[in-house]
Amino acid sequence: MMDESEPLLASRSEERRLNGHCSSAPPRTLQSKVVEDFRRSLKYFFMNPCEKYTARGRKPWKLMLQVFKIAIITAQLVSFGLSNEMMVTFKDENLMTFKHLFLKGYQDQRLGSYALYTKEDVYDHIYYIINGYINLQNLTVGNLAYESVDGQYTPLSVCQEFYRYSSIDPETETFDIDPHIDKDCISIYPVQAFDGSGLGAHLNFSIDFKRLLSVNIYLTLKTINLQTVRHHELPDCYDFNIMIKFDNRAHSGKIKVDVENDVRIYECRDWNVEGTSGKNDYLLLSFDSVVILACFLSLILCTRSVINGLQLQFEFNTFFQAYYNKSVSWSDRMEFVNGWYILIIVSDILTIAGSGLKIGIQTKYLTNYDVCSILLGTATLLVWVGVIRYLGFFKKYNVLILTLRGAFPNVIRFCCCAAMIYLGYCFCGWIVLGPYHDKFRTLSKVTECLFSLINGDDMYSTFLHLRNEAGYMVWLFSRIYLYSFISLFVYMVLSLFIALITDTYETIKHSQQEKVPVSQLQVFIAECRDQPESGRYQTEEESAACCLSPCYCFG
Repeated sequence: MMDESEPLLASRSEERRLNGHCSSAPPRTLQSKVVEDFRRSLKYFFMNPCEKYTARGRKPWKLMLQVFKIAIITAQLVSFGLSNEMMVTFKDENLMTFKHLFLKGYQDQRLGSYALYTKEDVYDHIYYIINGYINLQNLTVGNLAYESVDGQYTPLSVCQEFYRYSSIDPETETFDIDPHIDKDCISIYPVQAFDGSGLGAHLNFSIDFKRLLSVNIYLTLKTINLQTVRHHELPDCYDFNIMIKFDNRAHSGKIKVDVENDVRIYECRDWNVEGTSGKNDYLLLSFDSVVILACFLSLILCTRSVINGLQLQFEFNTFFQAYYNKSVSWSDRMEFVNGWYILIIVSDILTIAGSGLKIGIQTKYLTNYDVCSILLGTATLLVWVGVIRYLGFFKKYNVLILTLRGAFPNVIRFCCCAAMIYLGYCFCGWIVLGPYHDKFRTLSKVTECLFSLINGDDMYSTFLHLRNEAGYMVWLFSRIYLYSFISLFVYMVLSLFIALITDTYETIKHSQQEKVPVSQLQVFIAECRDQPESGRYQTEEESAACCLSPCYCFG
């Protein structure tokens, strides 16, 4: 795989020049030899690694490197995936713990439906959170602890956000409001417990609900993820910065309650695990270094191959202009740019960046698990997609690859046209059905819902779940909207999309059966009848360099 051709335009030799003149060989003989040598060199360039090995005995080192990369990158991804899964699971389970500890009456429901409707409930829930924080060690079954700075616990903070001034009287239909937002906070240290009434009296905490926008409660808790020990990894220390928000911005009589947490992961200050010396960490770091080295080597080789392909493209264009007095088409030029090399280069860059982040995560300097997983996941996807190129060495599999490549331009143009209709339906559905249908509530939900309908998912539930508050006009519009969309995209657009690919497949299949060259470049190369095993590729061929000079070679 990916072996470059020999330089077609070698340095000028003494045989070509004598006292500043061209070789004295007969013009027609030299012309024919240069053309055949150049044609043979082009054919060698477009051979697959097996044919190049047969032609010149060169071992496909880059092919072997890619196979090695697939193995080690996949192993690296699996290792990181297991660690990432444990980290995400630990975060999710702690978030669920916080909801049960600090939200009164929480019952594993969707948090978006957790809301309060009376003043008494709001005060009760705020005091419940404070009491839960103060009595944390008596309540939790986990290894949660307070954060301390210089020997002093970090306090829980209760912050109100409210309008600076607000006078609202719905009875007389009047209001006077200053929209500037003020913020007021109080701090509670986990040093003494109170009952509900005692806590309220002690804090002197009151809320003006007519001005209130939100009440935000901030607290920080620490814990250690011990489950990694079972996977021979050192446990990490976690700081959970928790925010419990009582949202009253709508002033609709419903105060929504939400829990958010931000996590900081770092190496514990002092640790000891019996039978563990940190050897596994060093092995993982060494393995990641091998991955980076392999990808860096692959990046250099593939970049070199792309550059050589571009140079050969320039030489071919110059040759055709000098010999045939024709310019090479853009499609023929692009055949010298191997898209698989570009794919490998992008994959190598992503893998190197992801491996660097992974090393930073393992050494506790970084905590960007999500960024690292995106980089490594995308890189592994591209690596495995690159396996298709190896399958292309077999004739039957190559039809699929050629079909995908041939259909791609038409598919892109078709998708651009279909996207205009699709976006029109998205905006229309969002603005009309959004207030009455959960699946159309936001623009992103609309696009997801309509895409699901194209694939035949949830059709009946989409028709059914229109809220009762919608009037007959909206109900009738929703039926026309959904029926027209499904009929247009499922029965027409999708069928045309499949027909495009099918037509390309039939065209390529027919061309392969007839073995008819489809491009100017292929026609030129097809005139070379030398097979890889013929031995004609064993020697360094004379280049067609004189075609660039004003000699009679192509005169």
